[in-house]
This record gives sequence, C-alpha cells and structure tokens, in this order.
Amino acid sequence: MFQRLALVATLMAAAIPAAASEANMQTEEAVTTFALDNGMQVVVVEDHRAPVVQHMVWYRIGSADEPVGSSGVAHFLEHLLFKATDNLASGELSATVAANGGQDNAFTSYDYTAYFQRVAADRLELMMQMESDRMQNLRLTEADIATERDVILEERNQRTDSNPRSLFGEQMNATQYYNHRYGVPVIGWRHEMETLDLDDALGFYKTYYAPNNAILVVSGDVYPEDVKRLAETYYGVIPANPDLPERLRTQEPPQTAARRLKFKDARVAQPYVQRSYLAPERDAGAQEKAAALYLLAELLGGGTTSHLAEKLQFDSRTAVYTGAFYNGMSLDDATFDLIILPAEGVSLEEAEAALDEAVAAFIEEGVDADDLDRIKMQLRAAQIYARDNVDSIANRYGRALTSGLTVEDVQEWPSILQDVTGEDIIAAARSVLRPETSVTGWLMRAEEVTQ
Repeated sequence: MFQRLALVATLMAAAIPAAASEANMQTEEAVTTFALDNGMQVVVVEDHRAPVVQHMVWYRIGSADEPVGSSGVAHFLEHLLFKATDNLASGELSATVAANGGQDNAFTSYDYTAYFQRVAADRLELMMQMESDRMQNLRLTEADIATERDVILEERNQRTDSNPRSLFGEQMNATQYYNHRYGVPVIGWRHEMETLDLDDALGFYKTYYAPNNAILVVSGDVYPEDVKRLAETYYGVIPANPDLPERLRTQEPPQTAARRLKFKDARVAQPYVQRSYLAPERDAGAQEKAAALYLLAELLGGGTTSHLAEKLQFDSRTAVYTGAFYNGMSLDDATFDLIILPAEGVSLEEAEAALDEAVAAFIEEGVDADDLDRIKMQLRAAQIYARDNVDSIANRYGRALTSGLTVEDVQEWPSILQDVTGEDIIAAARSVLRPETSVTGWLMRAEEVTQ
C-alpha cells in the first residue's frame, strides 16, 4: 500500500512541472512598452479575462532619495497628493473612484512612490484625467500641511513607536547601513517629520513629480493602442522637467567588521535573534546571483519544510519559529536576513549559536536536489497564479522598473530561477553569509538585560 502511494506521489511530482510549464506557455503575458515624447515610460499588460483595469503611476523617487534632514518627505507628499488640485477638491479623486465602483491608494518605499486605481475597464480615461491632473496641478495650503503632518506622526505612533519589533527593525537598518539612506526609515525620523513644511513638500513635488521621472503601468482589459492614445492625451501634454536631478546616492563603504546590537523594551512579548547581511540586489541583465539568494532563502528558512525549521523547530526543539528572507528588488544593495525565536527555556545566546550551527551545516552538506526541485515547482506555480491578478501584475513591473530593472528582466526572472543549480546556491551562501558583513540584533525584554 505504502509503495503504491509513493509511486503515485512520484508520478504526480513529475507531471506537475510539465503541466506548469504548459500553463506558463499558455499564459505568457502580453506586454507592450513605449515612451511619450516628454519621457514618460508606459507599460501595458493585456489580460482580457475580466473587464477590470489597474492604472498605476510610479515615480522614480522614494525615501532613499530625500534631502538629508527631511526624512519622511516622500511619504508626506504621498499623503498630500490626495488634497486639492486646480480641477479637483480635496478628497474628490478617491471619492470619484469609489463612486465608480473602484479602489485607489498609494504607497511609498525606499526607491519609489506609486499611486493606483483599480476600476472597470471603461473608466480608464477618467482615471488618467484625474491622475495626470495631480501630477502637475497640486494646490497645497498651510492647513493641509498641518493636518497631514499630524496624520503621518500618528501613523508613526501606531505602526512604529508603539511596536518594539518595528523600533528594533529601525535600529537594525540604521546599524546595517552606515552611509546609505536605506538606513533611514521610510516614514522618517520623528524629530525630522515634525519640521516638514510647505516648502519641503512643494520643493520635492516640483522637482520629482514630472513625466520624465514617471512610469505608467496599465494592466487588465485594455489594448495598447487605446492606452497610448489616452496617455498622449492626458500625460503627453505635461512638460518634462529639464532640470530633473541625476539619481545619485551615497553608497556604503566596505563593511569589514561584524556589528551587534541589543534592543530592550518592556513591551516585548517574544525575544528573538535577527541577523542581516549586506547582499547584492537584482541587477539589470545580471540577476543570476540574486536568483540563487532567493532560492537560498526558500531552502534555508522558507517555511516548515525548510532546513532551519527541520533542524531547530522539529529536531532539537530549540526554536518555535525560524525564517530566512531575501527580496533583492531594490536599486542598491539589499539584505539577506535570518531570524530565530527561541523555545521556552532557551536563551538568546543559545538560540544564536544553534542558528549559526544550522546554517553552517546547510552550507557544508549542500543542497538536496529533491528539495530544490520542489521549491522550483512551487515558485513556477505561484508565478502562474499571480497572473490572475491585475494588481500583482502591475506591481511586479512597476517595482522592477523603478528599481533599475527592465521589462525583459521581469520576463526572464522565472526562467533564471529555474536554471539555478545547487552549486550556485551554495556559492551565493558562501559569498554573502560572512560574519564581517553582518549585523546581529537581540530583541529583549527590559528585565532580561544583564550588565
């Protein structure tokens, strides 16, 4: 009986990659790109299975591009763009989207700021009309500044200052990035947020909110020729900023010594150890090492079937949770992160030692071929299912293009992942997981700190 079940499982495992590959061929994304005369880049991803469209404008500007001393201004301006323009009252854009049965929002990260509306396909022109209006016609008052400054300060209260894990994460980033702006929180440092004023907001807006610093991504039930006609009508008439600054950032000096920190807070419910390593990001035309790191994170700590979970959660019962994380979607160097939450009675020192031992064992033993095949199969399936969502499609291209990648890089990423070998993964681990490029942090209850 058990032999028959094993045979069936083997046959199914062999069949799934073939089926996924066939589905991949059948659902290849139809992507069209072009540029307007004013320099605005446009990406259209067709999907006519549902009469829905996602309209997004991405700006190549994020918190890592802010002037020194004005941290939080990129996120602050994101809030202010929902205020009045020459043609819209404050809040009217969102109210109009809702009245048309849609959803809208915006978000800011280190490398980009994005605005989106998800609506019925026949409402696309209205979305372009309103979004292009706030690209050039924002009208702010001192009252707007005072109101939204209070809003972002309260957001920091709720999301960061009231959460010791968030405060710990800020300190980890600040310790990892000595010289790069990735060490400054996206929302900003409180003492600098409190000083943001009208000149800060308008200066940032007039400098960076221009079509030659923006990418329009439209996904869903649309045709490229229709999008191009509408884009030229609404965005194409906006003048480019001839004085758009070059995107230059301070870079990290070589890290040659391991760094450590202990963060204590009486509100900590579960102490844990976190470690980050500087790691290369996905680079245009050279994503192979990033792909190996992505698979390393999945194999090492990507769930209950990962190496760390097996060794530390189930075998030794040292931990109640373990994880490994790598994204790589950033303009500059990213991080590879490990985390371990110790089991009851296990100290943070013991947990850290167990984590080090488990990682060293993984590198020494090498990658299990069956585990790698399983992860690749899961990734292939997830990539296919993601094509059912106009939001995830538009986000995938927008995040990539504002992080220095190309449409071709996005399209090649799945096949690059499939080509990664076990040897590539171990080589990436040996290259990145080095003590001298690490930051190790202990999140502790206040009473646990010893002299």
